[in-house]
Amino acid sequence: MANKTVPTDTDVQAFIATQPEARAADCQALVALMQRVSGHPPRMWGRMVGFGDHHYKYDSGREGDIFQIGFASGAGGKGDISLYITCDASQYADTLARLGKHRVGKGCIYIKRLSDIDTGVLAELCEAGLRECAK
Repeated sequence: MANKTVPTDTDVQAFIATQPEARAADCQALVALMQRVSGHPPRMWGRMVGFGDHHYKYDSGREGDIFQIGFASGAGGKGDISLYITCDASQYADTLARLGKHRVGKGCIYIKRLSDIDTGVLAELCEAGLRECAK
């Protein structure tokens, strides 16, 4: 079965321009932070903005490619911003406790707006996720 999430030629800035003003500003700040931390330029993966490349292989034999870290803005700027930083956020409970207002899902961290969190702690989490990908 092929992955649904694949890199596209969609321009990241064009995607951000479709977001409401406050959300677009948060997306721009996330692009700057994640690009600085990862050393990779942003690239669209469907409706997600990703940084770097990661090849994975599960015990089941399923394998594929995805970005190392990234984020998605709720459809049309509504809803949460989903931060894709680690496969298992629970292993970073101590760091997440310092992040600010967020929720944790199975594979991502949800925030309403960037001003709700400490971006320095987010950078720490991004660095940890990158180390996880390097294993």
